[in-house]
Amino acid sequence: MTMRIVAIGGTVFPGSTTELALRQAAQPAVAAGAELTVFGGAYLADLPHYRGIGHDVQSGAALVDAVRAADGIIIAAPGYHGTISGLVKNALDYLEGLAGDVRPYLHGRPVGLIATAYGDQAAMGTLLTMRSIVHALRGWPTPMGVTIRTHPELFSPEGECRDDRVRAQLLLVGEQVISAATQFSGVESDRADT
Repeated sequence: MTMRIVAIGGTVFPGSTTELALRQAAQPAVAAGAELTVFGGAYLADLPHYRGIGHDVQSGAALVDAVRAADGIIIAAPGYHGTISGLVKNALDYLEGLAGDVRPYLHGRPVGLIATAYGDQAAMGTLLTMRSIVHALRGWPTPMGVTIRTHPELFSPEGECRDDRVRAQLLLVGEQVISAATQFSGVESDRADT
């Protein structure tokens, strides 16, 4: 069985630190042979504002369908004024489309979290907010969550993190998502058999 991992995050700016961090954290999934689907800043920027009940179900359908089929998720958000960006929050609001599923929202799925910001306080506030959102959606935040204080030289032009400590943390998040997804898939399969 091929593991399916969905990565969500970024900003409206191509090559943002947030999206580069997301892609770095997804590397263990690729190395493990998982099917990776990335919803980066370009996708998120084109996603209409979520309107709740009665919204156009075609908007965000690709995201909702991918998360529905996912074994694990990685989310990266920039910290704006101490909390998650509206762009990433809007994408997460679309997950309301999973409310009526047999496996609602993020139930039984590990979720790796990454927060980026120019200041430490904003990054930590963003990470804590994302953990609360994931809990509200019945997901399992990985033990490791990464806060990154961004600066222009953090990533190389090829997208590799130049800071050994940050790179190790990002890779650990990805590894924990794969490890937990493997364990959770056995539990979900056992439940389906009963």
